[in-house]
Amino acid sequence: MEENKTPMSCVDCHVINCRRGEEGKYPDFCLTTHVPEEVQEHAMALLREPENNRIAVAAAEVETEGYCKRTRVEEVIQFARKIGAKKLGIATCAGLAEESRILAKILRTNGFEVYGAVCKVGAHPKVSIGIPKECEVTGVNMCNPVLQALSLNEAHTDLNLLMGLCVGHDSLFIKYSDALVTSVVTKDRVLGHNPCVALYQADKYYKRLQEKQD
Repeated sequence: MEENKTPMSCVDCHVINCRRGEEGKYPDFCLTTHVPEEVQEHAMALLREPENNRIAVAAAEVETEGYCKRTRVEEVIQFARKIGAKKLGIATCAGLAEESRILAKILRTNGFEVYGAVCKVGAHPKVSIGIPKECEVTGVNMCNPVLQALSLNEAHTDLNLLMGLCVGHDSLFIKYSDALVTSVVTKDRVLGHNPCVALYQADKYYKRLQEKQD
């Protein structure tokens, strides 16, 4: 197996002392003690900017108030309220349209205006942008996360919610969304949209994940 020459980082740490800050307990490669001071100062300065600070404070309050008590949907509602979001956009996979209708009903019950865009919006064929024809096995029309984002931008949403967009499509949506984005559902068709199952069982039922993927 080819040796990994990437420097060690937080994903290699078994201490996670940054949560507690005990003196002398940081590993030799710890980012807390190795990130350049000017980078840390820049991050802190950005977090003190009014808009970023408002979001950071709201997120911390939502975490504290709902810790192990509120579901993700409930936390999204509380976060939206704290940042003053009135109109929520839902960027949904067509395969989660029913779940998105339920989410919209919940959000409307809680006083939000809701506007959604499904992944197949525009009904453009995959081949129209050079996607190989063999990809039509999962459907002729393409997912269009850019059009989803632009549609929600046109609707002037205050906060956009991701509902199971495909890997990579979610990346494009976030790139072109004017509004802040948070996830409600992360797609995993095999595991009922709970990708952590594969990580919990990576030494057992999903040992194949420990092998190099083709």
